[in-house]
Amino acid sequence: MKHGRRTLRRAIRLAAVGGLLCGGLMVTHAVAGEPPPGAGPASGRAASPAGAVAGLVERLGTSRTAGSWIGADGRPVVAVTDDATADEVRRAGARAEVKRHSMSDLRSARRTLEEAPRVPGTAWVMDYASNQVKVYADRSVSAADWNRMSGVTRRAGDAVRMERTAGTFTTRIDGAVPIFNGTGRCSVGFNVTDGTDNFLLTAGHCGPVGTPWFTGTQGGGRLGTTVARTFPGKDFSLVRYEDRGAFDGTNAVAIGEGREVPVVGAADPVVGQQVFRSGSTTGLRSGRVTGLDTTVNYREGTVTGLIATTVCAEPGDSGGPLLAEGLALGVTSGGNGDCTEGGMTFFQPVTSALTALGVRIIDGRPAADRGTASAPSADPAPDAAGGGPPAQAAGPPLVDTGRREVTGIVEPRQLVPGLAVIGVSVVLLLIVRWLLSERADRDHLRAHYSQHWS
Repeated sequence: MKHGRRTLRRAIRLAAVGGLLCGGLMVTHAVAGEPPPGAGPASGRAASPAGAVAGLVERLGTSRTAGSWIGADGRPVVAVTDDATADEVRRAGARAEVKRHSMSDLRSARRTLEEAPRVPGTAWVMDYASNQVKVYADRSVSAADWNRMSGVTRRAGDAVRMERTAGTFTTRIDGAVPIFNGTGRCSVGFNVTDGTDNFLLTAGHCGPVGTPWFTGTQGGGRLGTTVARTFPGKDFSLVRYEDRGAFDGTNAVAIGEGREVPVVGAADPVVGQQVFRSGSTTGLRSGRVTGLDTTVNYREGTVTGLIATTVCAEPGDSGGPLLAEGLALGVTSGGNGDCTEGGMTFFQPVTSALTALGVRIIDGRPAADRGTASAPSADPAPDAAGGGPPAQAAGPPLVDTGRREVTGIVEPRQLVPGLAVIGVSVVLLLIVRWLLSERADRDHLRAHYSQHWS
């Protein structure tokens, strides 16, 4: 009997210790935001989180599908137009939802909107989950313009729905680290390279080609000059660094309190994906992707192909980075609302900007962890002005070149399973301690365990 109790105590103790180790590993894995050495993208561009689903949707075609997104449970969902296609999607391992309108229908409705006269203060988003093109009109849109847009949406059919939204759609000039041009303020996006020289990628509306950029408001600490820019139409620009000796090859996003996240590549986002934005005005903020290929009619002009999100932003955050799991997704373009009341924020996709500019994301991992050298994410291509980015001098990164604390970005609920295991393990340890108190030599054992358990 005594031997049986001793065995039971030993088993519970081993289970508790094992649980603590397991829980600790789970929490460590959840918090780790940087891939292990040799892992992750070897090039400046990484695969989409839902690459397999994207390939499936492409194979099925636009007449049988209507987009895909990540569901609340983390599983990919594909919108389809018939039961047979739904069965095919399920066999591929994804969830399927049968919808009325195909992708061809949604694109046709969007073309009707694009061909109508432009109304500043409006935006439209391909909402796959609702199977509609949602048209938003901000408070600056007059009643007459609202009625005119309503007529356009009626011609587009029931695949389109109009909504009023609070605030106004504006570019966010005035976000990670601030940069100044003498008249306004923007944010650093990502460090990029063409293989010879190094540049800063930011929003196109921040300034035209030739705009000088500084680290302070009084013109001190000149960083560089805008050498390529597209706006409106798209919203990206390239700033060439001007101090060749200061660049240390790093690429990280400041997320506050002296912490940074290394950028290891670029990717296209997925609807429903959790994303993070960092800016000099509002710091680190999170939200989810709500739409792709979004059109926004700013007062300065129309921008197409944007990422729509629920992340908030404010003036000064323009050009700031959008990322997830260390992958560059976009640079801040504009939106409505603020970080008190909330709102929508739109981002220029990084991958299309890299292709247009003929540059790639600089791998921000320590040199020892990078493995092979990164290759360009795309073949160099001329920019909108007809030529590639001028190659001149390299310059300093806009992050502190001293000792850095590299950290991960994690959704709190990812920690719950590991913390739960640790909690149960602690309870088991308490039970062990209670069982040990029944032994005659409990004083000796209590002293022994106090040395190990503090």
